[in-house]
Amino acid sequence: MRKILIIGSGKSTSYLIKYLLDKSESENLLISIGDINIDHAKHLINNHQNANAFLLDIFDSNSRTEAIKNSDIVISMLPASLHINVAKDCILFGKNMVTASYISPEMEALNQEVINKGLVFMNEIGVDPGIDHMSAMQVIDRIRAKGGKMILFESFTGGLIAPESDNNLWNYKFTWNPRNVVVAGQGGAAKFLQEGTYKYIPYHRLFRRTEFLEVDGFGRFEVYANRDSLKYQSAYGLNSIKTLYRGTMRRVGFSRAWNMFVMLGLTDDSYTIDDSEHMSYRDYINAFLPYSPSDSVELKFRHALKIDQDDIVWDKLVELDIFNPKKMVELKKATPAQILQKILMDSWTLAKDDKDMLVMYHKFGYELNGKKYQIDSTMVSLGEDQTYTAMAKTVGLPVAIATLAILNKKITTPGVQIPITKEVYEPILKELTNFGITFKEKEVPYLGYNPLNI
Repeated sequence: MRKILIIGSGKSTSYLIKYLLDKSESENLLISIGDINIDHAKHLINNHQNANAFLLDIFDSNSRTEAIKNSDIVISMLPASLHINVAKDCILFGKNMVTASYISPEMEALNQEVINKGLVFMNEIGVDPGIDHMSAMQVIDRIRAKGGKMILFESFTGGLIAPESDNNLWNYKFTWNPRNVVVAGQGGAAKFLQEGTYKYIPYHRLFRRTEFLEVDGFGRFEVYANRDSLKYQSAYGLNSIKTLYRGTMRRVGFSRAWNMFVMLGLTDDSYTIDDSEHMSYRDYINAFLPYSPSDSVELKFRHALKIDQDDIVWDKLVELDIFNPKKMVELKKATPAQILQKILMDSWTLAKDDKDMLVMYHKFGYELNGKKYQIDSTMVSLGEDQTYTAMAKTVGLPVAIATLAILNKKITTPGVQIPITKEVYEPILKELTNFGITFKEKEVPYLGYNPLNI
């Protein structure tokens, strides 16, 4: 049997494992899942005859190298920072590798070794990054094939709560890593291109510079800019493009309310708070407000951030129970961001019957025969339950399909790469339609960033 090694069995692996198990008979596959905790893996494989789960400590080089040496291809579903040792072992033993993570500088540095060995190291093959790359390049290549010149590309993605489970004032729950939500946008100004001009949004302004989108059947959304929209400009072949903007989608109103946390300093992750383990939620909020012998924490908060008592933002903040004097932080030497994350997890953790939603929106502006055109493309994926989520589907299925394509030598170009070539994206996108992951395109008037089009 052909041996597929999956390292890591977190929340994003449910569809990945199911896909490979479903193909295991016809494709003669044996799926081995290694993790430090194998309970979730055991649950997912459910005693399937073509799968096994085993304890694997990624920091134990002997057991790691043994597992990699005995496989035909390796899928690393570890945190991005932990891929590198797996990658080096894959080069040593001549194994192809697949990850859903961004290519790190350390991974990129292995490119020539990977090429020399004739190996495929496919990265960024999840959803964002992943499906966004593939779906974008499919349309961009199509526009170029008919002689069009790209002048605008915008791309937005959001991991959100499905409409049927949307029952709080923020219209949001954690469907992925909560920490990434709390510290989103930090570490430098957002950078993008707008009508040929470089634009920058510093962190303290990020959540007040939003744009609106409409998705047929799902209503209105807002987007805030990603930190570096120009990261893929060269890879996509968009060096002469006028507008290039990538962002994160939320329901309208989320960003204005989130900005209150930013302005108060609650998202800061650069220092720790003394005696945080003995603080109540109310104490934590009060620590960032001026002293007053008479005013309540609520009154000081509203005054400091200029929130009217009838503002929906105030209702959103109260809903999170941040002023509760009885709920305790119970985190030692925690950063403001870590405490905020704990508070939010009380309200934004998915309930047992909650379902998630993944939304993606692309805009393609181009010139053809002296005229300007625009295509808007949207994709919405809804989760089934807590195990088979939309996030797990859109991350795991592209990983699984790419793995099998590499194993079957349908993807052969060697090197450390992302899925932006036809060899990769065409068959994967085609197969994803079988799982309901489809893009709806519509032609709309090209307005760019100037509705008057002057």
